[in-house]
Amino acid sequence: METQRIVVPGLKEQIDGYLTPLSKSEVPPVYIEESLTIGRDPSNQLVIDDPYVSARHARIERKTGGFVLRDLRSLNGTYVNGVRITEAVLSCHDRIRFGETVFLFTQTQPSQAPVLTSKNPKCREQLERIPSFAISELPVLITGPSGSGKEVLARTIHAHSPRAKGPFVGINCAALNENLIESELFGHVKGSFTGATHDRKGAFQAARGGTLFLDEIGDLPLSLQPKLLRALENNEIRPVGSDRIIETDIRIIAATHKNLALAVKTGRFREDLYYRLNVCQIQLPPLIERIEDFEDLLFTFAKQYKVRFSLEAIKQLKKHAWPGNIRELKNAVTRASAYFPGKYIQADDLKFILDFTSPSLADRYSIEEPEARPLGPNTSIIKEIEREMIIRRLIANKGNQRQTARDLGMPKSTLHDRIKHYSIDIGKLLKSEEESATL
Repeated sequence: METQRIVVPGLKEQIDGYLTPLSKSEVPPVYIEESLTIGRDPSNQLVIDDPYVSARHARIERKTGGFVLRDLRSLNGTYVNGVRITEAVLSCHDRIRFGETVFLFTQTQPSQAPVLTSKNPKCREQLERIPSFAISELPVLITGPSGSGKEVLARTIHAHSPRAKGPFVGINCAALNENLIESELFGHVKGSFTGATHDRKGAFQAARGGTLFLDEIGDLPLSLQPKLLRALENNEIRPVGSDRIIETDIRIIAATHKNLALAVKTGRFREDLYYRLNVCQIQLPPLIERIEDFEDLLFTFAKQYKVRFSLEAIKQLKKHAWPGNIRELKNAVTRASAYFPGKYIQADDLKFILDFTSPSLADRYSIEEPEARPLGPNTSIIKEIEREMIIRRLIANKGNQRQTARDLGMPKSTLHDRIKHYSIDIGKLLKSEEESATL
């Protein structure tokens, strides 16, 4: 079935109504404007490719305080929660069947959550996708450097969605022990492992009816990725140590600062899981690339922490590299409120509130974590893949360059040049690998 017309509502003062296809979970919800005609004929606003649906099957109309569904003398009838109807006032979560196609009717009050915007054209283009992404049940992948506001964006999508009244549950995949992350996601039963003294619900159950935010999804252990994929594909989970299958009811938003496409090419992330998560995507740029928003962000944080900056101080702040992005800016304003409470901050005061010793982007993505190196403006994906393959073969061959060159099909002298060009420290690389193996 293909929906022929999907209206993006934006923010409205009235209650919004949606039809969500249950037979195909990846079809976006259909927004009901003033009315919606339903049937097999292409002239309908919602066209259903179902032989048991009449040419003009039914109609939904917005009335004061709600929505009314009318059957248009269809051959096989219109059913609400299993009961054939001629006309019915719809309630939230009613199941509506036309022929053999089932929809879920939902309603939501207009969200009071703030709408994110930007003065930077490229960033604004990304943020303008929020309303249409919010009303959908499709997974969203948010990419961007650390500190660029990925979780804030995820919460905004949730707040403007039909699931806004449900919970927003966040899991940082990079901060969890590999042995415990399965329990954190799916839950466990008492006695399933040492320390499991009672049953525990995981994030999938805690987020029921709402949104599950998987932060730093690029750090999810490879061994757990098939289980996550299965949970998303089948809408069901199995808690650790349990034989019971539990149906899920969540919307997934994932975020990462890593290049997942590159991680797929180098075998560090499953391709099928990547395509399952990357249905709708929003890319957040680093703060330095949306400097048009700097003053608005600064004033927002300054108002929150009751800090004032002179014009010269603001000029100097805008010249800072901000490797930590919006998070670093917020930390700087927070630090200013502690160092200079009630003072009008001058340019000379900035040396006390800016962290000039913070790692640069190059240092942050070190040789110990090669998959996390960002793609620079002059670095092609092919070069990144080549560097990754050299590192992987060097590790496999315990630093033997001759064997590595043979494996990669290149002269040893060429390999030597590549190692120098990519600043690969073989000794440090092998030491890091040995330390990882002993953990």
